[in-house]
Amino acid sequence: MGGADLATAVRWLENSRFLVAFTGAGMSADSGVPTFRGADGLWRGYRAEELATPAAFESDREKVIEWYRWRREVVAAAQPHRGHQALAREETTERRVTVITQNVDGLHQRAGSSDVIELHGSILINRCHRCGRSREDDQKGDPDWCSCGGAMRPGVVWFGESLPQQAWRAAETAIAACDLVLVVGTSAVVQPAASLLEIAATRRIPIIEVNPRPVLTHPVLTLSCRAVDGLSELFG
Repeated sequence: MGGADLATAVRWLENSRFLVAFTGAGMSADSGVPTFRGADGLWRGYRAEELATPAAFESDREKVIEWYRWRREVVAAAQPHRGHQALAREETTERRVTVITQNVDGLHQRAGSSDVIELHGSILINRCHRCGRSREDDQKGDPDWCSCGGAMRPGVVWFGESLPQQAWRAAETAIAACDLVLVVGTSAVVQPAASLLEIAATRRIPIIEVNPRPVLTHPVLTLSCRAVDGLSELFG
């Protein structure tokens, strides 16, 4: 991590009153959660793209549920790292911090972040594949089936599905109102999530990227390091 870039990033953070942290798989990887597209994301030879789809669930529900059971066990065993914790500590009466995350594991919330927008849903809840109601909203006793007759599934966004509109609107609002964006552990190239950074770039909001191999093409200040190391240094 370059000394001059780090000093500039720290100064930007000190002057920020509304920080948006946009986080992806690299943030959770430092807690031991396998990434989707890396070699460690394989399960019994299957790629995530083969299992995280409505078609896969409809054709082999048990296999998909078994995969998510394994993923939930991994998430339950993982702990927020010091980068998660440092970000949560930045919430003060003088500074608003909103986390927009592509992760579904709840590690930001467990670390203490109170304003978290989950663009891809949460692996910690179940919802009906037919009507969309979450398990908390449905009083039927069978944990596998909704009272409407639909099968319960993980409350995440699968390939081919749209992002939840409420979360998306909240993310757009936060990006448009913030004065600094921190991009951590994500390539931020997959649409529509990538368009959030285009909003920031258009509004000339400073962007700090923390990635082992920086990838953003927007005018940004880049810190080439893992999420846990970059955030620990930035926030002290």
